[in-house]
Amino acid sequence: MKMQFDAVIIGGGASGLMCAVAAKLKNSKLNIAIIEKNDRVGKKLLSTGNGRCNLTNKNVAADKYKGTFDGLADVLKRYDTDKLLSYFKNLGLLTFCDSEGRYYPVSKQASSVLDVLRFNAERLGVTILCKQNIHSISRQNGFTVKTADGVITADKLVICCGSKASPKLGGSASASDYLKNLGHTALPFSPALCPIKVDAGVIKSLKGLRATATVTLSRNSKEIKAESGEVQFADGALSGICVFNLSLYDEKGDKISLDLADFISEKELYTHLLNNKMLFSDLTAENIFTGILQKRLAQAVIKTSKIELNKNISDLTENELNALVKTAKNMTFTVTGNAGFEQAQCALGGVKGNEIDGKTMQSRRVNNLYICGEAIDVCGECGGYNLHFAFASGIIAGESL
Repeated sequence: MKMQFDAVIIGGGASGLMCAVAAKLKNSKLNIAIIEKNDRVGKKLLSTGNGRCNLTNKNVAADKYKGTFDGLADVLKRYDTDKLLSYFKNLGLLTFCDSEGRYYPVSKQASSVLDVLRFNAERLGVTILCKQNIHSISRQNGFTVKTADGVITADKLVICCGSKASPKLGGSASASDYLKNLGHTALPFSPALCPIKVDAGVIKSLKGLRATATVTLSRNSKEIKAESGEVQFADGALSGICVFNLSLYDEKGDKISLDLADFISEKELYTHLLNNKMLFSDLTAENIFTGILQKRLAQAVIKTSKIELNKNISDLTENELNALVKTAKNMTFTVTGNAGFEQAQCALGGVKGNEIDGKTMQSRRVNNLYICGEAIDVCGECGGYNLHFAFASGIIAGESL
């Protein structure tokens, strides 16, 4: 097989599909191909938003992202939330916004987003080549892509084949490898938007439990970031969306504290425990948080406060009650690292951001080379921010071809 195109897009995910559609809408005469290693395009897209595809957020802003990409503001200014939603509407997709500001297709199915992109790509005449294992990419009078099936050449090349996150869905470091060979600087990938591993402590006794809390990440006693939401206690780790967002910023040795009673002040909690002491005076200490915390969580708080579970509630001292309050409002763990790429929704790392022009997504090092989505060192928080960037950067690259 030997094929020639005006532009070849490596990666048939969110940014790659959008890039192809945008390119053909801007210039229908362009001969565009997508090269995808999986047996179908958009495999990872189908898993986003728990299968519902949270495609953007009403609060999209640069401070929701971390990384080295200095062109981020240009991308978000050119395609903000309203403009991206309008673009999707013109492609045939209707959306709705939930109470948290997250946008989903009205069908509540990620397949609707993929189908809109795929059907438009096919309608516009984009060539989609699946199950293509790339052996090499080189610059030879344009770009030459060698696959197991033959040689594909193009005047322009777009790299948008993602990061190492979610390897079961096709995540790998291939984008960085290709771009390093073409002269770019690639920062090592690290898992993000994933569970955070913490020191043992009482975490084992809480495995499988869920609790609403305010989670605070701190370093050297200085708060880095705080999030509120549902925390899931996993095997040696903390999970949940609020924890995932903190995983963008944490470092080994940081502290994570949980306010398990963020609905009440320390003073009010102390008064409530004092009242429980009178109400349940003939019971053991493990019942002191009755009506406040789930029993297994309460037991962990009591143990962490170094109080025997079988101690009589009536014998609890003022200092012990204060200790219980402090622990419930500030149960602290030490960060030992992030979970691996298998559990990561996204990854930090990729092409160094200052090597890409945010107004065109074109490489500042290699003419006619464009880079989008997760291949760039930029990662957003949970809530549709990463898909927004994937789609927006894909449109800009496509319109620049």
